[in-house]
Amino acid sequence: MSGVARDQDVDIDLGQLVRAVWARRFRILAITLVGAGVAFAGAKIMSPQYRSETRILIEPRAPAFANTQQINDASAAPLMDELNIASQVQLLQSADLLKKVINDLKLYNLPEFDDAANGSAMSSILVKLHLKKNPLENPPEERIIDAFIERLQVYQVPGSRVIGINFTSKDPKLAAAIPNAMANVYLSTQSGAKLDSNSEATRWLEPEIESLRQKVSDAEKKVAEYRTTHGLLQTNGTTTFPAQQLNDISAELTRVRGDKANAEARAQAVRNALSSGEASDTLPDIMSSQAIQRLKATESGLQSQISDLQTSLLNNHPRLKSLRAQLSDIRGQIRQETQKILASIENETKVADLRAKELERQKDAVQANSARAGEDEVGLNALEREANAQRQLLETYLVRYREAASRADSNSSPADARIVSRAIEPVDPYFPKVVPIVIVAAVATLIVSAIVIMLAELFSGRALRPVDTSPRRAEENSAIEEEDVREAAPVVVATVRKPVQPSMLAIVADEDDAVEEAKAAEEVPEDDNEFSVASVADYLTGSRAPLAIAISPTGDNGSAATVSLTRMLADTGRRVILIDMTGSGCPTALMAEDRSALGVTDLLCGEAAFGDTIHSDRLSDAHLIPQGQSDVRRAMRGVDRLSLLLDALAAAYDLVVVECGAADVAGVSRLTRSRNVEIILSLPDVEETIFVTLMTEFQAAGYERVVLMSNGDGTEQELGRAA
Repeated sequence: MSGVARDQDVDIDLGQLVRAVWARRFRILAITLVGAGVAFAGAKIMSPQYRSETRILIEPRAPAFANTQQINDASAAPLMDELNIASQVQLLQSADLLKKVINDLKLYNLPEFDDAANGSAMSSILVKLHLKKNPLENPPEERIIDAFIERLQVYQVPGSRVIGINFTSKDPKLAAAIPNAMANVYLSTQSGAKLDSNSEATRWLEPEIESLRQKVSDAEKKVAEYRTTHGLLQTNGTTTFPAQQLNDISAELTRVRGDKANAEARAQAVRNALSSGEASDTLPDIMSSQAIQRLKATESGLQSQISDLQTSLLNNHPRLKSLRAQLSDIRGQIRQETQKILASIENETKVADLRAKELERQKDAVQANSARAGEDEVGLNALEREANAQRQLLETYLVRYREAASRADSNSSPADARIVSRAIEPVDPYFPKVVPIVIVAAVATLIVSAIVIMLAELFSGRALRPVDTSPRRAEENSAIEEEDVREAAPVVVATVRKPVQPSMLAIVADEDDAVEEAKAAEEVPEDDNEFSVASVADYLTGSRAPLAIAISPTGDNGSAATVSLTRMLADTGRRVILIDMTGSGCPTALMAEDRSALGVTDLLCGEAAFGDTIHSDRLSDAHLIPQGQSDVRRAMRGVDRLSLLLDALAAAYDLVVVECGAADVAGVSRLTRSRNVEIILSLPDVEETIFVTLMTEFQAAGYERVVLMSNGDGTEQELGRAA
């Protein structure tokens, strides 16, 4: 009936819903008019009710003839909080106050407040059916109070200390008179209560003040004598010097004991590994030793050679015997190095133990001094507390006595409230409001009618339409989005210093000038081991940098070292991704399963989605974004978008490595929005001129963290794997 198959995806046709409502507009209009007419008739039948309001402000008040000091004391008094205001609201609704208002206005003579005496046919029927209690069973006074409370509303105005008194009545004059009468009775009651309280307070405070004055004088003399006797000088601090020194020593002792326990645990772990013969590669102290790492690498190479030769030679062949002897010697050296590490950790334990003993001795000495000073302060603190308590009590009594004495007269104790708005006789009835009732009824009828028609269309299936899920539509939307964010800005970089394959970042417009080379200002480090691939990997792990830019001025040799660095970081458990921005595509050849995989150029040209360009390394847990197959010059027009790509990858990976090949400072600056990056100069064979020049250029551009990676062992291994 709707033209939609059962297993087909559907969507709601909003146009059909609007057309269905418009086609039945006359029916909806007729129903709306009927609803509005019924609401109008009902509003006219109801009896009008009038409402008026009086507002009272709760605030501390002083008599008009009070002196300046009393006025200042009253203004400095704390304002009433929410609980006090709520208490005044309940006081205005108390039975005693309501009875006084009812008697003053003689409301018991009005039939409006005793409907039960007149009765009605419906009320009589409900009483006979025992569905309603007979109101005549209650006393007349209680019935009047109940009717009064039903029409009364006392509330606190939100965010203020104002109390509103609303009263609803059929008589507009009575609706205004009752709130005003309640306010007057409330103010009179409050003023009388304050007068009685002040008179009683004055009689009680006089003898108490004289007694407290003598007690305060005696307590202060005792404090002064105790300080003089025990030599306790008053300081600004809250603790004594011995106590502070004891706290510092205790904190240092706790730290030293923790270091000792840590060293003992590390030493025990190494001893267990040595005694059980288990592999110690997982221990942090063993793994951090460069000598162990070199021996492990040699051991791995010997095992590999033995495995290869066993396939072609017999077990007793001299070559195999020689290799096995070398392997045994290497393992012995590894065990000796492990013993040295164990001895170093045990020395740390001994030093921590000696330090802890010395701190314990100092702690005992300081603790004895602090105990003696603390014993003297106990007595002083007790005397000071007693003196302060007596002094505060005396000051409080004096303030109360002055206030009570100044307000002992009947005209000197105004209520802590005043009327800020008196009720006036209302002109328009509060209820019912004919026009709003009719409008609300009409709008509600209109909305309900439209909703019923829409639901009928949905349940019938006429407002449903099939959804087009073909992939061509999605591809068109993706192409449109890529075209909107594409930019055409050429990259300005310096010329390459060696005849190697240029970086993707080095493709520039012909009219751009090259960047000047800076003069060399630093010397090349002499220790190559400090700049090996493993050392750079340890440095990046410790720095926790989100982004590393690798520059390879010598070409593929440097790119292969960057690949080795990425794999080494992945083997430590870090989530690492490498982006191939070289001109030769060396990282792609070393890591990708398929050199024709989609990559960064396809992404910049809008020919591939972001997720399709991320691939896994074939030899490690690292990820790779290859070079890609699109035109490099066309891709580099949108190179400014790479900063957004790097930000997204930095949020998903622990480290993002960008291999730029033979790039320079200008090209690298286009990739990063800030200078908070690691610059790695990948030079397997250190050339002083190239290194010093690049180091100077990057530091002049604001890149302070420039690292040299010069060991080529990993480079040859990665090139061998690629072959």
